[in-house]
Amino acid sequence: MPGSSVAAPFDLLLLDGRVYARPEAPPYQALGVRAGRVAALGASEALRAQMGPGTKVVPLAGRAVLPGFVDAHVHLLWWALGLERVQLDGLGRLDDALAAVAAQVSRTRPGAWVQGQGWNKNLWGGFPTRQDLDRVAPAQPVALWSKDGHALWANSEALRRAGIDASTPDPPGGQLLRDARGEPTGVLLEDAKALLERVIEPPDAAACEAALRRGLPLALGMGLTGAHDLGCPGVPHPTLMAAYQALERAGALPLRVTLGIPLTRLPQAVEVGLRSGFGSPTLRIGPVKIFTDGALGPQTAWLLEPYEGSASRGIPTIEREALVEAVRLAEENGLGVAMHAIGDQAVRLALDAVEVARASVTPAPGTPPARIEHAQLVDPADVPRFAQLGVVASMQPIHATSDMLIAERHWGPRRAGHAYAWRSLLDAGTPLAFGTDAPVERLEPLLSLFAAVTRQRESGEPPGGWHPEQRLTLAEAVRAYTHGSAIAAGLERELGDLAVGKRADFVVLDRDVLAAEAATLLETGVDLVGVEGRIVFQRGEPRTGGAAQ
Repeated sequence: MPGSSVAAPFDLLLLDGRVYARPEAPPYQALGVRAGRVAALGASEALRAQMGPGTKVVPLAGRAVLPGFVDAHVHLLWWALGLERVQLDGLGRLDDALAAVAAQVSRTRPGAWVQGQGWNKNLWGGFPTRQDLDRVAPAQPVALWSKDGHALWANSEALRRAGIDASTPDPPGGQLLRDARGEPTGVLLEDAKALLERVIEPPDAAACEAALRRGLPLALGMGLTGAHDLGCPGVPHPTLMAAYQALERAGALPLRVTLGIPLTRLPQAVEVGLRSGFGSPTLRIGPVKIFTDGALGPQTAWLLEPYEGSASRGIPTIEREALVEAVRLAEENGLGVAMHAIGDQAVRLALDAVEVARASVTPAPGTPPARIEHAQLVDPADVPRFAQLGVVASMQPIHATSDMLIAERHWGPRRAGHAYAWRSLLDAGTPLAFGTDAPVERLEPLLSLFAAVTRQRESGEPPGGWHPEQRLTLAEAVRAYTHGSAIAAGLERELGDLAVGKRADFVVLDRDVLAAEAATLLETGVDLVGVEGRIVFQRGEPRTGGAAQ
């Protein structure tokens, strides 16, 4: 017919499944992709009419399609490097940790650093010492980051190389643990870690690129289509950036990375005119990462009231005036801020800084919203301030179930009742963005979703969930892992759901978790992952099952 037009065939067509454009909405049967974007959603029979000879067809056989998961707070390079370092996470006895270190020492050339991560002093009844490590590594320098990354455990040889002894003062924002004689025990907290990190030769860009090449396929297989990488301990930011750029140039960066900027690089970023979002659809400049306190594990998170049975309120790692100025400078120049704040005092400081900075400056157009990372303990009086100030709560559900016992021990039952308060924050209108903080916790999104919905560990403990009043529905949790992450990056117009016109980033699960019990999440597999309509991961064959109506 003259004047009529026929839509071009789809490049990719997903058929006969349960396609959730948004997790809270009823599913469609099919999804069509054209030029990397969602072109159509609807019944399978209707979308088949737009197939062409070049259309790649994926029969879903009842499987579920969700928007791609985006980890809003992860240390992806640190996680990837850790795959070949000493892994101490979950080792409940100090002797087991020392055995793992001894095995790594035997595989390392004499004089080279032995590095590792994941130890948890709360499993051992207290902090370890350099003398412990000296038993298995008397001559080899050893540096082991704690599970949360806020403490560093070193042996005597490592301290010697760094020139750390009884006369070394505590730096601002950090602390050297000492014995009764004033000698360093080998544990360095918060900013004191830098005293040792500066003498450890960091991996170069080629080594970082190689680690990412090994790790990224594993991340895809977990259902990730994007990640906000907020830095790697011991690796300078230019090296981290160079590794990702090399991958992108080689066409070997299969998911979208938003790369945070450390606070130390803020002046240079402003000087050269960087803005959040600069880069490509695959590799973008992200927010300025700012630390305001420590962590719960070593009791360095900064609190309004002292820790249970202690006079300590933790360690603030930045002065109020410096934080306000950093927020002001970043937002005035189009760079968002991602403020690490775990204790309730630190969360209040971060909110105050945003409020004070906004009184003197309006964020530049395109600046993503301010974010508070972790927000593990929020005083109830501060909960409504997130939404009032437009601040995103970038949180990690699996932290709650990992930390619940030590939260009760160190914060006490009263404060633990408003810890990891996803429900309170969401009900107050706060955008939630979910992630894992890997390698602090496991990278798999489905495990974090289980924690968000049940407030239980994989074992089912505790029965009914830890403070179950803070649980989310699965649709709400998925929304935080998809649309919430897009909001945090300022990308909600492009990503975060599978609406027509948005970029086609999706994950195909082997069952419809949104129509099943929460425990199903622990048994669910990732069958296929697509980024911009390209299949970047595929596993197994489709399973049979009912299709969406």
